[in-house]
Amino acid sequence: MVSAPLVSSQTAAAEIATFWLGDGGANLAAATPYAVQTAVDQITTGGGFSSDTKPGSTVPSAPSGTGTAKPGTPATAGKVFFVGADGHPHWCTGTAVTSQYRNLVATAAHCVYDTETTGSTLTKWVFVPGYADGAAPSGLYVGKQLFGHYDFDVYRDYDRDYAFVAVYGGVVTSATGGLANFGRLVDNVGGQGVAWSQPVDSTVDVFGYPAGPHPDGKRPYTGETLESSGGVTTTATAPSLKGERLLAVGSPFTGEGSLGSSWLVRYDKASGRGYLAGLTISVADTDADLRYDTSLSSYFDGEAAAVYSAASAVWSGAVLPG
Repeated sequence: MVSAPLVSSQTAAAEIATFWLGDGGANLAAATPYAVQTAVDQITTGGGFSSDTKPGSTVPSAPSGTGTAKPGTPATAGKVFFVGADGHPHWCTGTAVTSQYRNLVATAAHCVYDTETTGSTLTKWVFVPGYADGAAPSGLYVGKQLFGHYDFDVYRDYDRDYAFVAVYGGVVTSATGGLANFGRLVDNVGGQGVAWSQPVDSTVDVFGYPAGPHPDGKRPYTGETLESSGGVTTTATAPSLKGERLLAVGSPFTGEGSLGSSWLVRYDKASGRGYLAGLTISVADTDADLRYDTSLSSYFDGEAAAVYSAASAVWSGAVLPG
């Protein structure tokens, strides 16, 4: 397990929140889907591997209020925004998960680590659950501390392409145009449980914000609305990712925008909650028809559980005093 700060102080966190929420959320609206390592050209499905520990999970958390999600969709889903190595604002998908201090977000590791700059994290990192049209209806949450796996940090091993980020309490734009505290993330939207060492043939519901084109150039998704897909997972390998212990599921999602999409087992539509057992790290066109048909995830095993456990016990506090 490795950890890294994403911001130096509460003052810096407030500046980051202002960057995104200022000018009516102009930088949020200008952000484009992240286009780094979105697709692989070859995968092999099937085969098998054994987990390093017994199956386990933590229970989902209900929000304190009524929430803002549409029926049948998880209020925990949203977009993570950041500034990339190119200096421009981008986004991936993320999801709120249960933790001791109700302040944790899960996404793909390469939506937090800057894989184009050695030893760096992406800057101005925030999470906006339920994002729509430049607005943050359930608040904006500045990332404070990143938790990931050593093998991804050092070797870019995509078998470990997952990250958990402890975020500050939410902020919104106040009536006077400044910032106002908005409470803890999971209090506001709830949190998915986290499951590890699950059967490799589990049924998952996948939620994300796909936006990019298929290889044939068609764009079936806009990235503006939360989309769902899913099916039964199988094992997979992807040589270009150094991925030997991956999961695959049939999905029409394109890669740009859907990176970090949540893979939920035992998902309950009525409550919008289940157990996070994977995160989209890339997509593939397995039948060469120029349409993506498969999404890939790292397999959550005992080592993933250890990263999650360390992250879930970290307190973050509020961005603003009081």
